[in-house]
Amino acid sequence: MRVLLTGHQGYLGTVMAPRLAAAGHEVIGLDSGYFAPCVLGPEPADPEGHQVDLRDVTAEHVSGVDAVIHLAALSNDPLGSLEPELTYDINHKASVKLAQLAADAGVKRFLYASTCSVYGAAGDGLVGEDAPLRPVTPYAESKVRVEDDLVALADSDFTPVFLRNATAFGFSPRLRADIVLNNLVGHAVLSGEVRVLSDGTPWRPLVHAQDIADAFVAALEAPKEAVHCKAFNVGTEDNNLTVAQIAQHVVEAVAGSKLVITGEAGADPRSYRVDFSRIRAALPFEAQWTVKAGAVELHDAYIEHGLTRADFEQKFTRLAWLKKTGGL
Repeated sequence: MRVLLTGHQGYLGTVMAPRLAAAGHEVIGLDSGYFAPCVLGPEPADPEGHQVDLRDVTAEHVSGVDAVIHLAALSNDPLGSLEPELTYDINHKASVKLAQLAADAGVKRFLYASTCSVYGAAGDGLVGEDAPLRPVTPYAESKVRVEDDLVALADSDFTPVFLRNATAFGFSPRLRADIVLNNLVGHAVLSGEVRVLSDGTPWRPLVHAQDIADAFVAALEAPKEAVHCKAFNVGTEDNNLTVAQIAQHVVEAVAGSKLVITGEAGADPRSYRVDFSRIRAALPFEAQWTVKAGAVELHDAYIEHGLTRADFEQKFTRLAWLKKTGGL
């Protein structure tokens, strides 16, 4: 298939583009380029694509493609809380505009990168795709709004699919250091401390970037009836862990590091454990990466590629990078 991949120069897109190509698909990228320089290690080989802000996408950008995989977003809770209206403009309004343009252009399938954080303060029980959505941040709320609006666009010719990713982790050539496992491993490597700013009790479901790419390929290639206008949680129950448990895996992966739970950030209302059985039943997909293996992978990559504190805190942290470069 000819696939338009938005956010192809982001953390997930840089992993997903070669996975799609390896599966035999032609990939066309679309990205603002804000995070293209945020590289750790060798420069990745990007597919051909359009450098355009998501808010400025036109019918020309979706012409002649069979499917759209939509990853591009302001993907950060602190950033979303700082600029909520900007988050809604890009994550919600521009995403729905893209989907409408795709539907009008005859694109058959639209895979939307949603998030398990739509479940918000869900407590200790496992939540499936039909659970009430309780977003507690503008980022998560924007995802709920897009899902609702894409349902209204679905018809016999246009198939939206909602892939609600668990919190991503793992190495990507375009690194993010502001997601929980990547952040904790970075602190451990650079300072010898695994610092947890909450009390460590909130639940988080985690999933490796490579597993996310595999899930999207499976949804792209699945029969229409298996995915049409359906939501799928992307991850594995084995990676439903408390922040303190995640931190302990980091202590074990980074020799000589010690765990420090400060509690300085106070209570975190984002706590949820997720049921991932639907995607295993519907698609040829099962997440492969454990949090422990991801912590080891990250440690080794940080050492090999010479991660510095300056890059960790500035280049690979979304909000800091946008402030530094004047993006948006």
